[in-house]
Amino acid sequence: MSNPKLPVMYQRPRPVMAERDASTSLASSGDFGFAAKTNSVPVIATEFTLLCKFFPILFADAEFPQPVALLGLRDEENLFVNADSQWETDIYVPAYVRRYPFIFLEDKERGEFVLCLDEASPALVNDDSNPLFKDGKPTELADRALEFCRQFQAQHAATAEFVKALVDNDLLVENRADITMLNGAKLSLNGFKVIDEARFNALPEEEFLRWRERGWLHLAYCHFISISNWAGLIERVAKR
Repeated sequence: MSNPKLPVMYQRPRPVMAERDASTSLASSGDFGFAAKTNSVPVIATEFTLLCKFFPILFADAEFPQPVALLGLRDEENLFVNADSQWETDIYVPAYVRRYPFIFLEDKERGEFVLCLDEASPALVNDDSNPLFKDGKPTELADRALEFCRQFQAQHAATAEFVKALVDNDLLVENRADITMLNGAKLSLNGFKVIDEARFNALPEEEFLRWRERGWLHLAYCHFISISNWAGLIERVAKR
C-alpha cells in the first residue's frame, strides 16, 4: 500500500454516517479482488485453530509484533485469490478479510472506536439493493457489520495479551525463509519472527501453568503446526 499508516487493504476509510450513506448498499458478489495483492493479513487468536491448517502463522517484525497469516511468498501476491477474484474453495477466509470493507478505527478526540468503511471498495454501490440504512436507521446489514467489527476489536486486544507474553518471555526470534521453488528459482522472505521452540519448552513451570490457564499453549502449538504450510505455498506458486 502506498500509505503504510493505513490498515492493510484499506485505501480510503471513513466513518459510516446515516445521512451520507442513506443510499449506500453493499453488493454481495463474493469478489475478493480487493485482497488479491495482499500477501499477509493480521489475525486474531480465536482463529488460530483454523488458520494453522492452511497458512503459516508468523509475527510481523515491529515494535509490537503482530500475528499474521502468510498468503503469498512475493509482494502483492495472494495465492488464495484466483484469476476470477474468488477465494479458493474450501480454504478458510481470515476474519480480517471477511470484515472488509468495514473496519473499526479509533476516534482519538472522542476516545472511542467508530465503524468505518473503505470508500474505495467496489462492493459499495449507490442503490437500495442491500442498504446500510433505511429511513435513517441502520439495517440488519449495518448492525451485523458493527457487531463483527466490535468482536474483532475485542479479540484483537485479547490476542495482544498473548503477544505481550511472548515478548515478556523473550520467545520471539527473527527468522528468514530462503526458499527454492520447484523450478529452481530462489526467494527470500524476512521481516518476520517465529516462536523459538527451545525457549518455549524451557518456560518455568509457574509460567507454563499460567499459559495453560489463559489458553495460550494452544496458540503456540497452532503456530508450530502452521509452519508446515510453507510447502503448500510453494506448490501454489508452481501451479501459477
